[in-house]
Amino acid sequence: QVQLVESGGGLVQTGGSLRVSCAASGATSNLYVMGWFRQAPGKEREFVGAISWSGGLTYYADSVKGRFTISRDKAKNTVYLQMNSLKPEDTAVYFCAAALSADGSIVVVTVSDHYDYWGQGTQVTVSS
Repeated sequence: QVQLVESGGGLVQTGGSLRVSCAASGATSNLYVMGWFRQAPGKEREFVGAISWSGGLTYYADSVKGRFTISRDKAKNTVYLQMNSLKPEDTAVYFCAAALSADGSIVVVTVSDHYDYWGQGTQVTVSS
């Protein structure tokens, strides 16, 4: 099994920046894709972006493209979400998720059900 722990959330003003982290532990040798999702109260979980663990290829939702950047440190089994030019609409609980290559199935990175493990989430609040 894989455990994911997010950290780095907090309160930031509009236009500010924040970096959240997701540390993976456990059976991390088969990490395939790491994704970031967010969920605001009363709303459905929304895809933010994803990164392939091996090659570092990234994919972003249109709503964050150009403002958010995903990176990973393979040695530390950690993925990062750098958020710049933050807007009040970015306020949400941010979750990281992991899809393992052992699943042997195609991963559509925007689909929540295609991930195997989830972190507990970290709150990001952007004040207007």
